[in-house]
Amino acid sequence: MVDVSQHDMVPDHSIVADEELDGVLEEYDIKSTDLPKIKRTDPALPDDAEVGDVIKIVRDSRTTDTATIYRLVVE
Repeated sequence: MVDVSQHDMVPDHSIVADEELDGVLEEYDIKSTDLPKIKRTDPALPDDAEVGDVIKIVRDSRTTDTATIYRLVVE
């Protein structure tokens, strides 16, 4: 079977540490539940991602070199 998360077209997905998450949520003045969602079954997620974790996705951008987005893992 193919590991989708290792494909060149899939951006980097990583679990956000609590310290970094606090800074991100404070910067945008939101709660983690306000973030867009990503399902736990998404094949691009790290294997150790659990429901409630926040995932940092860094992808290529035409205008800013890279774009960073955050997603909350849900069931």
